[in-house]
Amino acid sequence: MCPPEGMCIREMLERRERQFLSPRAAFSDASKGRRIPIEECDYRTRFQRDRDRIIHSKSFRRLKHKTQVFLSPSGDHHRTRLTHTFEVAQIARTASRALCLNEDLTEAISLGHDLGHTPFGHAGESVLNKLSPGGFTHNEQSLRIVEKLENGNGLNLTFEVRDGILNHSKSNTDIFDACGGGLPSTLEGRVVRICDSVAYINHDIDDAIRSGLITEEDLPADCVALLGNTPSRRIHTMVADLVDSSHGGEVQMSAEVLHATNALRNYLYEEVYPRPEIQESIGKAKKILKDIYLFLIDNPEIFLGEVARPDSDESVERLVVDFVAGMTDRYALNFYEERFLPKLDR
Repeated sequence: MCPPEGMCIREMLERRERQFLSPRAAFSDASKGRRIPIEECDYRTRFQRDRDRIIHSKSFRRLKHKTQVFLSPSGDHHRTRLTHTFEVAQIARTASRALCLNEDLTEAISLGHDLGHTPFGHAGESVLNKLSPGGFTHNEQSLRIVEKLENGNGLNLTFEVRDGILNHSKSNTDIFDACGGGLPSTLEGRVVRICDSVAYINHDIDDAIRSGLITEEDLPADCVALLGNTPSRRIHTMVADLVDSSHGGEVQMSAEVLHATNALRNYLYEEVYPRPEIQESIGKAKKILKDIYLFLIDNPEIFLGEVARPDSDESVERLVVDFVAGMTDRYALNFYEERFLPKLDR
């Protein structure tokens, strides 16, 4: 459909948002803007432009070599941080579309929410949180990447996308509890926050079953009866309930479905993640990253030219955290092997 005479495609898309989206949606032409103003694109809205900037970033491409729960899996079908990101984006877009919210903003937040994740999943995050003088969380690191690190000066994203990235984390007990922060300021950000949990609860169960750690029959029977006996059915139930229960400016689930979703989450933390098969690899990963961190603190010349500008006033500790957090699993393993494992004579 061509825009009316005298109107560019972006303006047509902005008008369409005003016509078809909920009054509570985030409208791209009403964004709080960027830290550095730039000329508007004739073909894309502000949130579409943010989505594209994230997809074309190096940090986004590295997600394909960062694992989730199953570290360095041998199977071809286990999730990586990248496939998780795509699953979150798909689920969140479905929910946002049904709620007449801004799909483009939802997608941009989804694609950027895990850019700051470390190698080896939450095991790496735990190590850096203990070693870094200022602590470490992946959501704050994701924000740091899009505001400062990527391209040397960040991606200059809109406020709404940055806000959604920062505030997507939840507690380990309830998918609606904030984790050391607040709720996103937009409904789109809140949708991503919930759909992040919907995605990982179901794909971690799927990966655990695929690995032979559990069977479908091991899952809590009452949760399966309510939510469904396959990942796709459970996702459908959770998303449909989210859409049906969200009203009056709130993004929420019914009490029944929320209880079952949290019960599945608790099952993962109590019965799957502590399994020796998982904890053994997590222990190895933690040792690798700890040794790398301490080595780089003593030998910063190895990496400073890659991550710091000559006029940088950042501490060595902060720069080491940035460098280690940006590693992929295989980069960290190769780095460790080259510097810590003896080379055998051939």
